[in-house]
Amino acid sequence: MALAKENSEPLVIRNDENGISNLILNRPKSYNALSIGCMEALTNEIRAISEDPSVKVIVLSGSGKGFCAGHDLKEMRANPGREFYEKTFQVCAEMMMSIINCPKPVIAKVHGIATAAGCQLVATCDLAVAEESARFATPGVNIGLFCSTPMVALSRNVTRKHAMEMLLTGDFISAERAFEIGLINRAVPQAELDNSALEFANKIASKSPLTLKIGKNAFYEQLDKDLTNAYGYCSKVMVDNMMARDAEEGIDAFLEKRDPIWQGK
Repeated sequence: MALAKENSEPLVIRNDENGISNLILNRPKSYNALSIGCMEALTNEIRAISEDPSVKVIVLSGSGKGFCAGHDLKEMRANPGREFYEKTFQVCAEMMMSIINCPKPVIAKVHGIATAAGCQLVATCDLAVAEESARFATPGVNIGLFCSTPMVALSRNVTRKHAMEMLLTGDFISAERAFEIGLINRAVPQAELDNSALEFANKIASKSPLTLKIGKNAFYEQLDKDLTNAYGYCSKVMVDNMMARDAEEGIDAFLEKRDPIWQGK
């Protein structure tokens, strides 16, 4: 399924198998730079998957030599006006929020580079696995364009000092360093990247889809609340979750030492 094309090629490729939807950014010649068309295509796919009960997990990757080099600077310089720039960042924000609002967990599978909005994309995904040779950066400062929108996701994933170091220097960091500061979950050898992402996806896909939906939504909702309100909100979520049939089934299965049979309600 692909809703936008470039030179007869889909901008985003979707392949579904065993409850896992693999979404592949497909602009390899530009390191999967995020043109407006590419961002709209990814947003549309994620929104479609959000309503697809056959999919439990999304794995997002890039074609060619790298994951994503960020915004398409050539497209932006070819349209040097406030209206086009506003549209670019509005579409980008909608794409990032579609990932957050998607009830299905989204895993970034990173190879090569993830820079600027590409690094933002990694930070926005719920989980991230990268090959050991992958590199990450928010290098906008080097070209006179501070990575302000990538900063939103980056600063919500790593500590302030680590985020500011990346933003102020524009330097690349290794996958090992990205793991150390909390930007990614795993750094693995290149040969193990696919299996590592699939292991995550399969493990998550075995859980109750209703529980995943409830939990992911609650996670992002409570982040910006103060401690008292966060506990109040999450206590209500726990009560509502306990009333669900899947919670009853999961607890009964645990007590009876058997595998649960999820009903999604």
